[in-house]
Amino acid sequence: MVQAANLIVERVQTGVRLEKRLLKVLKAFAEYKDMTLGDLLEGIVLHAFDGKAPFSEDSRRRIADLKRFYGLNLDSSASHRLKELSPRESGRVDSRRPPRKRKRARKNA
Repeated sequence: MVQAANLIVERVQTGVRLEKRLLKVLKAFAEYKDMTLGDLLEGIVLHAFDGKAPFSEDSRRRIADLKRFYGLNLDSSASHRLKELSPRESGRVDSRRPPRKRKRARKNA
């Protein structure tokens, strides 16, 4: 275990995709705790790696309130079972990809 006031680390930007309501709860909780989303996620992961619960009873109550507010009805039993809708199924267009060009039928000469 590392005991120090401040630890110097190198952080990297990542493009992690998360369930929409889960992200809303995480962002709201980070704001409530006056920390960045990255700091919150690092803390959760480091506690999990050590087999420790990352949240106090008060924090779990606040998270339960935020889950109700944002309509997040998932719990740990949903882990590894979430399937993302395709852009077509969700009715949204994936803005990261340009639309496909249709191939024109070739005329025989």
